[in-house]
Amino acid sequence: MSSSSPQRRRGDTRQRIQDIALELFVEQGYEKTSLREIAERLEVTKAALYYHFKTKEDIIISLFEDVTRPIDELIKWAEQQPRTLETKREVLRRYSEAMAAGAALYRFMQENQATTRELSIGETVKKRLYRLVELLRTDDGPLTDQVRCVSALFTLHAGMMFLQHVEGDPEETRLAALEVATDLITQAHHEDS
Repeated sequence: MSSSSPQRRRGDTRQRIQDIALELFVEQGYEKTSLREIAERLEVTKAALYYHFKTKEDIIISLFEDVTRPIDELIKWAEQQPRTLETKREVLRRYSEAMAAGAALYRFMQENQATTRELSIGETVKKRLYRLVELLRTDDGPLTDQVRCVSALFTLHAGMMFLQHVEGDPEETRLAALEVATDLITQAHHEDS
C-alpha cells in the first residue's frame, strides 16, 4: 500500500503542475509565462518542476495528450462502427462531453492559435478534426447534407469557444449546441430520420 502512495503523489504533482501552468498560460499568455513563475505559484523549486517537465512545451503537450485522449478513443471507436445516424449522434455526444471536460485547454488553444500552430499539437488537432469530419460526413449525399455534417462538428466548437460569455450555465450552452449539432446531422440523413 505504501508503494502506491508515492506514485499517487507524483501523479498529483504532475496534475497540479499542469493545472497551474494552464491557469498562468490563460492569465498571462504562453509566451509571457516562465517556468520560474509556474514553480513559484506551485511553491516548489524549479528543480522539483524540472523533475516532471523540462520545458513549458513539455507541460502543454502533456496536458494536450491527457485532455484529448478521450477524443482519440472516440475516433478509434467510431472507425469500428457502421456509419449510421445513431453512430454519428453518439460521436457528437461524446465529442461534446470530451470538449467540456477539457474546456480550459481548448480555450487556451483558441486564444493562442499562433502558439498552438507552432507547437506539435497544432498539426495533431488538425488531423483529428479532419478524421472526425470524415466520420460524420455523408459519403454520397448532396453537398448541402455534407455541409450539414461538417457544420454539426463546428457547432460544438462554436458553443464552447464563442458562446462562453453567454449568460447562464455553461452546461446548458453545451447541451444547446449539442442539440443544434444533432439536428444538423439528422437533417443530413433523410432516409434514417
